[in-house]
Amino acid sequence: MKSKTINVNYMARVEGEGALHVDIQNGEVTDAKLNIFEPPRYFEALLRGRDFSEAPDITSRICGICPVAYQMSSCHAMEDIMDITIGGPIRELRRLLYCGEWIESHALHVFMLHAPDFLGYQDALQMAKDFPEQVKMGLRLKKIGNDLMTLLGGRSVHPVSAKVGGFYKAPNPKDLDIIVGDLEWAKDASLETVQWVTTLSFPDFEPDYEYVSLCHPEEYPLNEGRIVSNKGLDIPISEYERFFVEEHEKHSTALRSHRIGGGAYLVGPLARYNLNYDKLTKTVQKAAEKAGIAESCNNPYKSIIVRSLELAYACEEALRIIREYKKPDQPAVEIIPRAGRGYGCTEAPRGILYHRYDIDEEGKILDGKIVPPTSQNQLMIENDLRDYVQQHLDADDDELQWKCEQIVRNYDPCISCSVHFLNLKLNRK
Repeated sequence: MKSKTINVNYMARVEGEGALHVDIQNGEVTDAKLNIFEPPRYFEALLRGRDFSEAPDITSRICGICPVAYQMSSCHAMEDIMDITIGGPIRELRRLLYCGEWIESHALHVFMLHAPDFLGYQDALQMAKDFPEQVKMGLRLKKIGNDLMTLLGGRSVHPVSAKVGGFYKAPNPKDLDIIVGDLEWAKDASLETVQWVTTLSFPDFEPDYEYVSLCHPEEYPLNEGRIVSNKGLDIPISEYERFFVEEHEKHSTALRSHRIGGGAYLVGPLARYNLNYDKLTKTVQKAAEKAGIAESCNNPYKSIIVRSLELAYACEEALRIIREYKKPDQPAVEIIPRAGRGYGCTEAPRGILYHRYDIDEEGKILDGKIVPPTSQNQLMIENDLRDYVQQHLDADDDELQWKCEQIVRNYDPCISCSVHFLNLKLNRK
């Protein structure tokens, strides 16, 4: 096999519409693209002229799987302008709401989107015929995450309780107690999931990544921290745009990020795990040791194990917060708008989500910038495609197609909701 072109017209089991294109000429991979053709949605333009308080609800509509991440990043950015730091029970409630999002998102990806790749099924419905207990477990785990979001956020998709400064209403401790039993089950089920996914077969593939994530001195990162990498980066969130830049590529409607003076970098579970392993609970660390990836994991195919570990962490963290929770005197701090620029960055299930806003003295949004995890990972996805295909040129067409698709799904890209199945067009030359 000297030359061929792999065209994957529609990606399956990803959120949104995208395609793959790989060119091989004379035994060399000459091009590898993740084509994102989802229509642009202009959220940054929609925010202009709106009141600062509307940003959390407007941006949450960008994604139905990770709306909390958009709410939290926008809240932090607006509070940065007002020079307000949220602490105490309100801060803990934000972490609790975020735990619900991690649980539902990670469960969806591990069981419904990623596991079929390893087991040879086109989708979770086919997988359920032979693995009914695992699929039922995944569905229940996702429901518990959604139930936690409903309990705290008012509904499971696009929750409505969060606001700049805190929440519209804070729950009573007894209101949260009703989900403790489910979270206890979810914690045990997550640890069982770690054991199950560890038995899967993983290709030998470990690129030299630059991992980028938030890092907090005392906790596994969700809402706060500095932006760090394993290649020496350590900056406050406000300096993000000094070190990272977005550029437009003809083949994609999504902007593609890279490090200024560098190149591709990776955000998401692998990055968080490798940079913050010491902040995980002892229970999760013990499960990681048993899974054979204690302290570090550099194989993107094993991200399914890392997501399962984060799933267990989110359950444990949710339980801790509920048990220690005391209702605040007020559900939110008073916000008095002023002109300025603010920055926010939180850890969406798929990686860091950066927001920057300018507002005037009346609190009207003048400008906004939103950098989601998938646009930050796109260049690294293309690098992985290029490297993997180059290392496996002798693989048959079906196997190569399957692994190319799986490489993309390793990242759980959030383009938007999609029901398309993938077709491969292979032209040999």
